[in-house]
Amino acid sequence: MDRDNQTKPRKKGALRRLGSRVGRLTRAKQKFEMPNVAGGGLKIIIATDAWKPQLNGVVRTLDTLGQILTRFGNEVLYIAPSEFKSVPMPSYPEIRLSLLPNRKVAKLINEFQPDAVHIATEGPLGRAVRRFCKRRGYPFTTSFHTRFAEYAHERWKVPTKWGYAILKDFHNAGETMMVATPGLIEELDERGFNNMKLWSRGVDLKQFIPGDRAFLDQLERPIFLYVGRLAVEKSIEDFLEADLPGTKVVVGEGPQREELEAKYKDAVFTGPKFGDELTQYYQAADVFVFPSRTDTFGLVNVEALACAIPVAAYPVRGPLEILDGAPAGCGAMDEDLRKACMVAYEARDPAACREWAEKFSWEAATRQFVANLETTEFDEQFWLRSAKMID
Repeated sequence: MDRDNQTKPRKKGALRRLGSRVGRLTRAKQKFEMPNVAGGGLKIIIATDAWKPQLNGVVRTLDTLGQILTRFGNEVLYIAPSEFKSVPMPSYPEIRLSLLPNRKVAKLINEFQPDAVHIATEGPLGRAVRRFCKRRGYPFTTSFHTRFAEYAHERWKVPTKWGYAILKDFHNAGETMMVATPGLIEELDERGFNNMKLWSRGVDLKQFIPGDRAFLDQLERPIFLYVGRLAVEKSIEDFLEADLPGTKVVVGEGPQREELEAKYKDAVFTGPKFGDELTQYYQAADVFVFPSRTDTFGLVNVEALACAIPVAAYPVRGPLEILDGAPAGCGAMDEDLRKACMVAYEARDPAACREWAEKFSWEAATRQFVANLETTEFDEQFWLRSAKMID
């Protein structure tokens, strides 16, 4: 008998705590027109193999999601590598791979008694939570954050179609797969993914604001900035090879850092930056450069815009959706990255950048996430009301 099956819940279907919550969920199921009970809110598990101290868009997205859910009176439990014995991922030591997590995952879920489970990544923890939910008949949602198939091909020459077959098998077992942009939904639909819903991204408009540009005045201008992981799939060399005036600044950490620093001695490598210091780098730059062709969204683009800095990028998924409809002063996209950088610099309009960034709200994105928890038994109005996020 499996250890994770020793304590059976009384009902299958939507996850629910026992006692008073059973009655509440039963009443909600009838017409979804009940008020929240005093001190209510949802208990949500977020399972992720990507977590602090990593610096990337997935970690910032999940961290911000939890903060907002908690602020509205919900309780969030992260199942993350920090709770498990782990080893560094080969060729990518910043990512920790949890070892033999199944038993502890089952214990955490049984003790927390969640109302909803969301699996954010396809690594060992994501797979352990998925296994638990499938064996127990629990519904769960997933999200598509990373082009694992392309990354695996870039790093280990794994055929892309194999990677997508693995991803499709993982995500299609859930109730819903949340995807960052409509364009990516269309692309994944063509690859055979199903049950997809939009979960957009936001920006912390209080953290990322226009500010003192003198922070980098010791460098020759114009200053072209990259922020993110230093890894081969980010195509950072496209940026560093481009013939641009002024100074190139690279903020971040990753397996390619040592190689890039040795090869591009004219660029400024700062290492990872966080909080107010990260904001200062955005504020002081002239153009933010996003050379990646493999990101599903590119949260750093919106952070740059919020700091009144235009974006230069390839015309690919992520930048296309972020800059779609934006004024010319917000940036430029071109298959010639140097040309995109120079057009973005010459046409830059700081006020337009900030105004466009304000269209990306974390609170709206969090409401989308909650509404996407919908299952066949409970509609999105129930979830939003339960999470205290009804407008």
